Amino acid sequence: MSLRIGQLPDRTPVKLTVSVDPDLASALTDYAAIYAETYGAEEKPETLVPAMLEMFLSSDAGFKRARKALHARASKGE
Repeated sequence: MSLRIGQLPDRTPVKLTVSVDPDLASALTDYAAIYAETYGAEEKPETLVPAMLEMFLSSDAGFKRARKALHARASKGE
């Protein structure tokens, strides 16, 4: 049988631990507060950070080009 979508990729979350400086921690806390005011839903900064990173990476054209080239070289065995 053939389906329109292929098998879904692995979506198991990968836990990363990062340390941030106090100013960034404060800014993330403020962002979460503003997010709650804007959308009426409270989210912890650690819940918002993955979305922020995803948005940042998806908007970085230089990263997209370099990543595509990196994977192209890797598939050629370089």
